[in-house]
Amino acid sequence: MKNLFACLSIAFSLGLVACAPTQTSRGTGQVIDDASITARVKTEIAQTAGVGEAAAINVDTYRGVVSLAGFVDNQEQANKALEAARKIPGVTSVKNNLQVKPRGK
Repeated sequence: MKNLFACLSIAFSLGLVACAPTQTSRGTGQVIDDASITARVKTEIAQTAGVGEAAAINVDTYRGVVSLAGFVDNQEQANKALEAARKIPGVTSVKNNLQVKPRGK
């Protein structure tokens, strides 16, 4: 009986350690928080810049840092997307990798 209890205690402890965040990984709670931030940023961009522009912008969040990537029609749209991302609670910083589409000749 003591061996069974010891084995269960070790297994439980290992399970807790596996879910804990480290310097290079996120815990379950952080993953959920980041997914929530991503969803809120996408919604805000869609409401601010319009659905068409929002669909062309990729939003990714890691530990509260939001990365915006994709193509927009002009610098004003890029600025609106950047402002929309910055005002979401939980966003610690925003990396702007948006590019303005080149104009056709």
